[in-house]
Amino acid sequence: MERMEKIRYLNGILLREMPEYCGQAAEFPLEDAAQRRLLRSLMNLRPPAPLDPGFLRVQDELLSQEREAKGVVDGEALPAAAPGISLWQGDITRLAVDAIVDADNSGLLGCFHPCHGCVDNAIHSAAGLQLREECHELMKAQGGPEPAGRAKITRGYNLPARYVLHTVGPVVRGRVTRRDREELASCYRSCLELAAEKDLRSVAFCCISTGEFHFPNREAAEIAVKTAAAFLRRDTSVKKVIFNVFKDMDAQIYRELLGEH
Repeated sequence: MERMEKIRYLNGILLREMPEYCGQAAEFPLEDAAQRRLLRSLMNLRPPAPLDPGFLRVQDELLSQEREAKGVVDGEALPAAAPGISLWQGDITRLAVDAIVDADNSGLLGCFHPCHGCVDNAIHSAAGLQLREECHELMKAQGGPEPAGRAKITRGYNLPARYVLHTVGPVVRGRVTRRDREELASCYRSCLELAAEKDLRSVAFCCISTGEFHFPNREAAEIAVKTAAAFLRRDTSVKKVIFNVFKDMDAQIYRELLGEH
């Protein structure tokens, strides 16, 4: 199948599964970009459920092609900004590392808002629907919401990263509290400890709890750098921590903290 044939095939299966969205889907133009946006929207909306092998085969072919078209970045080759630490500005779903970190909500199932701009949506959209299904199995076994400051691990599926580390950061309401700071530090520490437990070498972090969770960017970065630097002084399998930023403001903050100019 050509690329657009794959997209239309996948859209057709998802709309048969979720006929309540057929009316809205009919409003999408037939042009390629609009149909691809429809596919991402439907994937974001689909609740966890058993996955059809035919769907997965075509989805994986499409996502693999798109991964290569975006370009994979070798995280291990990024220059060090400080001992064991690198800074990279761009799309975290392009990084080839042992694990990337997803900033989740307490449901741990990914973002259900179609084409939302959060990192959670980006990671699930690039990994494929298997990621939500694996997260669902983890949460079903746990039997309740994921507390802030812990970490879980899943496969990376169609990402260039081998694994995804999932963590729930604190939501700041008003002033930053001591508990907010402790929970954010715990997010970084828990992810690194789980990576070391799995004998992983490289971990790329997004900016946990900033943005919609309202943790001030500079203070969050200070906690991230301090926690990672302390962990890297241990005898651990983790040798490379990458701080992945998207906004220019965050890039400047991390450059200053890491001593870059």
